[in-house]
Order: sequence, then C-alpha cells, then structure tokens
Amino acid sequence: MTLDAAVRRAAEGTDRLFASRAAERHAPSASYGVFTPSGLVHTGSTGEVAGRAPTADTVYRVASCTKSFTATALLALRDRGAVSLDEPVTAYVPAFADVVLPTFDSPVPTLRMLLTMSAGLPTDDPWGDRQESLGDDEFDALLRRGLRFDSVPGTRFAYSNLGYALLGRVVTVASGRPYREVVSETVLAPLGLDSTTFERPASADDRLAVGHRPVGDGWEPLPFSGPGAFSSIGGLFSTVRDLARWAGYLASAFSPQEARGDAPTEILSRASRRELQQLYRSAPLLPGAPTGYGFGLFVHDDPDLGPVVSHSGGYPGFSAHMRWHTASGVGIVAFENATAAQVAVPAAATLHGLLLDVGAAPAPRVWPETLEARLLVEAALRGADLPEAAVSENVELDVPFVRRRAAWDEVVAAVGGLLEARDAAAAPSGTVDLDATVDREASIDREAGEESSAPSHLVWRMPGAHGRLRVEVRLTPEARPRIQTLVVRAESGA
Repeated sequence: MTLDAAVRRAAEGTDRLFASRAAERHAPSASYGVFTPSGLVHTGSTGEVAGRAPTADTVYRVASCTKSFTATALLALRDRGAVSLDEPVTAYVPAFADVVLPTFDSPVPTLRMLLTMSAGLPTDDPWGDRQESLGDDEFDALLRRGLRFDSVPGTRFAYSNLGYALLGRVVTVASGRPYREVVSETVLAPLGLDSTTFERPASADDRLAVGHRPVGDGWEPLPFSGPGAFSSIGGLFSTVRDLARWAGYLASAFSPQEARGDAPTEILSRASRRELQQLYRSAPLLPGAPTGYGFGLFVHDDPDLGPVVSHSGGYPGFSAHMRWHTASGVGIVAFENATAAQVAVPAAATLHGLLLDVGAAPAPRVWPETLEARLLVEAALRGADLPEAAVSENVELDVPFVRRRAAWDEVVAAVGGLLEARDAAAAPSGTVDLDATVDREASIDREAGEESSAPSHLVWRMPGAHGRLRVEVRLTPEARPRIQTLVVRAESGA
C-alpha cells in the first residue's frame, strides 16, 4: 500500500475526533486536512460557514502561523545579503535605541534573538493579538516610551509577538518595500497561495469564516482587525488547501529532491528551509522530549517519531494549527472559528496516531562500515581476533584488549554461552571495507532489538543459552571509520 493510501485510510479517525469536538461545541465550525508529499489526501469539516459546510477553500485567520512567513521573508533577505541575523535590531528600527535594556551589560537584541523568541521580552499573547492595526508611527512611539524585559536578551525563551512585529519592520526597512507586499509578492505568489492574504476577503464572500467567542450557550461574532504594524505576528487569512501547500513546501526540505521536484527555490533554498526548522532555543512546553523554537516554528523531538515541526495560531475568534513530520512529509492543518478553541490539541493527537498507524517513522539507517563492524565484533566475541585496522587506537588505551577479552569471556559465560549464529560463516576475516560508501546504508531492525542514534552507531543483541549480550559500537568520524566505542554487557532473559 502506498503512503498516500495508508494515510487516507488512517485519516478517517480525524473525522471521528472532529465530529466529537463539534458535539462538545468547541467552535461553530472547523476545517482540516491531512497532507503527504503529494499534497492534500484527506479533508473534512464540521459546522457551518455562511449556511453550509466549510470546505478546504473556506477562509480562516491563520493568526500566529503567519510567523513562519515572516521568518521566511527575513531569511530570504539574509540569503541575498540584505541583512545579517546577528545585527542588532537598532540597525533597522532606530526607535529601539530609546529602549533601556534590563542590565548594564545586556546586548541589544539581534535579529536572531527575535527570530528564536529569545530577545528577553515577556510573553504577550492577549496584548499582542490586539495590536495588529497599530500604525508605524504609533509603533515607534510605543518603543520610545520604553519596554520591560523578563530576562537578559539572548539567555532564555519567551514567546513574544512584539519581537515578530519588530521583524516585520526589519523586512520593510531591509527590502525598501512594505512588509505585506514583500510576503505577498515574494512568498505567497510563487507558491500559488492565491487564497492567502493580509486583506480580509469581502464580506459577501461566502467562503469567509467569521470569528466568534462563546457567550452563554451561544456564540457572539467578533469584528476583524485590519492590517498594520503588527501584521507580521499573525495577520494572514488562508485556507486548508493553501496552508497545507505551505506546510508541505517547508516539509519538502527534508525529502529527497525527486519527491517534490524541489518547489520554488527562488523563495528559499532547501538548506535555508531546513534552517528554519531546527531547534535553536529550548522551550520546555511538552514533557518527555526536547521541544523548542526555530525560526517562526516550534520543533518537537518526538520519542516515537523523531522531529515534528508545528505552529499554532490564536486570534480573537480563531484557532489554527499546522504540523508535520519531517521524515515522512505527512502533516495536518486545522482551523476552528472560536476564541481559545485550541484546535492544536486534536490536530497533534490525530497526527501522532496516524503516523504510528501507517508506520511513517522510518527505521534509522547505519553506515555499511557500521554493519561490517558488527560482524567483526561478533566474530571476536566468538573467539576470532579483532583486526587492528578496524579499531581506533583509543580502544586499547581506554581498556587494554587483554582485559577486554577476559571481561568478554565472563559475560559470555554469564549468558550460558552464545548460541550459534545463522550467518556466522559470513563473518569477515579481513578488515573493514574502507572504500564503502553511504549509498549502501541499511535500516536497523527494531523488532530484533537493534537501536541506533546515528549512522555511525549501532546497538544489537546476541542470544545466549540463559540471556543475551547487549553490544554497542560507535565509529570514528574519519574518512575511513574505525571502531571507537565497544561495549559488551550481559542482559538477563531470552
């Protein structure tokens, strides 16, 4: 079964979850879609917009998902040499020079600090969400009145809308064109995101979802804010179809180039898109695994799946979320038109379950030299000599081979001796193939107890009569890699 077919089948669970949310009255309507490297493969909706069910072309506010577009516009300017991410914001926003920094030795926030939410500014969602229509002169006046800081710039994460408003001004100054024009003409147009705009569609457009907030047992419609100096924090309108195309474009940076033909590089190269999606500043929002902020995107290192990239959007009357798995390119986008609906909750839960259902998490791959090192070590544990050319000099220096051999004999005895290997005859008698290339990588077998944290690393088990050995190797970074880590220990049980 193809990935698209498997995802379509698994995505039916998304319909059930959103139907349940509709029954619980989280929002008047919802629209969502699941995508793969091929594009949208499943869409659905609940509730009504303008008297009918929403579609993948119904327009909602994306709110803070806009920050990924802002970061893209800025990185594109960086790539053309128009800005440096390590310049102080005062180089582009002179009014910031009037801001008193929190300590005498605080650095002026740089563009990189602002991108990664580490400029020391406090979290400001309720306030920031209401500043979109602020004019440029009013923004300058706000800065000149002074700001307060939660921390010294460059030292910790705090989600700051004000920081991304500053970046919008940087885009304007560095490009010599209005921020919204830069994003519209250099990011949205090349990708064909025709329904994504900073301008509210006409009220007569029955595709437009109106935002609401709960009042008693009903919903109260809310007015739309207009574009202004804070549009770079969350001002975009979009659809499931467009936002899925945007997320897929970012996700494609991790796919083989052939998978998508490498969508328009005139916006950002694959390398720069990957740069957006790295964890630069820790943001411990989820337990159990590293989570942090990249450039306009959150990155979560899921223990089951590996890196997952996302961003939520919350504006008065709207909730939005986009999320994708970098290894497979499978993702989800979702909207609801209610204040604080938190559509990220069902979107994250369903994508995680969907990816596990379709087995989208690829097994780690290891170098051919790592596989050959395994065969050499297994032969050595059965009594053969370990070729000197296969082992780095530190191995003998760390623990002399005489002691290693004695220790190996003890752990082999502890598991009742090693069982016969089916492929023992294939164990090489020579050295590692030093001319092997990574084109011959092979996936590890999780079901067989194999583990790997990198192509140069492998853990595996060798069965004994009363237990098994856990064997671990790690190879050197040399062009002709050798074994630098060699650990063998006994594990109880079969």
